[in-house]
Amino acid sequence: MLNAALGADRRTLSGMRPTGPLHLGHYFGALKNWIEMQETMQCFFFVADWHALTSEFENTPRIKQYAPELVKDWVASGLDPEKCVIFRQSAIKEHAELHLLLSMITPVSWLERCPTYKEQQQQITDKDLSNYGFLGYPVLMTSDIIMYRPKWVPVGADQLPHLEISREIARRFNNLYGEFFPEPEARLTPAAKCPGLDGRKMSKSYNNFIGLSESMDEITPKVRGMLTDKARLRKTDPGDPDVCNLYPYHELLTDEATRAEIRQGCTSASLGCVDCKKILLKNLAVFLEPLHERRAKLDANPNAVQEILEAGNAKARAFAQETMRGVRELMHLD
Repeated sequence: MLNAALGADRRTLSGMRPTGPLHLGHYFGALKNWIEMQETMQCFFFVADWHALTSEFENTPRIKQYAPELVKDWVASGLDPEKCVIFRQSAIKEHAELHLLLSMITPVSWLERCPTYKEQQQQITDKDLSNYGFLGYPVLMTSDIIMYRPKWVPVGADQLPHLEISREIARRFNNLYGEFFPEPEARLTPAAKCPGLDGRKMSKSYNNFIGLSESMDEITPKVRGMLTDKARLRKTDPGDPDVCNLYPYHELLTDEATRAEIRQGCTSASLGCVDCKKILLKNLAVFLEPLHERRAKLDANPNAVQEILEAGNAKARAFAQETMRGVRELMHLD
């Protein structure tokens, strides 16, 4: 049953952009936390297709392609539409209205000082980010969040600057028009080290990921080709798990006793990298099997995603309409 009776102090919201397939980094960095939260909190999880436009405005078919795939990956991973609200951002037009109204009270200087804005402009060179949508990303994000008046927002440490802007915008609205929006607080997602296959951050753009929907036939050659301890040139050389790109995966997927055996075998040179990878592949197969089974059921029903989104959109829309009635009244726009 959806935890609909819970108050704002037990309500939370988060979303993902539909710009590509989900991978292990998404699962251990966010989804695992979401799945746990749905058991005790009123959760709203949305497909952030409008946010995707900030970088994919020239490739909108890609957004349309990956939006339903995102929902499938969520449900296959363990999100339950009976326990949380899964909806599509663009289906709730109230988000656009609140975004417009908040943009009227948000100083441009707040947006320009956001460190993420500056960093991504410097780092992302293959996308045109010289648009208002990218600059105003935090305003739309604020609209998404405070629309549902949550107490908590699950974020990584790198997203704290965006959330702080959301808190400032909510505070400014309350100061101008009267107390209405709670200032959302961060619920820090436990940092899970899940590097990419090449040692960099796991990313779709780097093509160094293990996808949640990939088969073991696709995953096996990826794991076999993974970088390990560069100083270990031969099997007889002792290794160091702490500098090996493979070992963080064992910390996520392998039980404690086996991890201890792997560490001892690596440092004593009694366990080679090939055998270590075989253990990881076995554990990956065990981890992914239930995800793939749930995914297959969704694939077998062509209406499954549509039904999930229609139900979730209706619940989110009802909440958003209630919020906007209050906003319009406070701003004398009713």
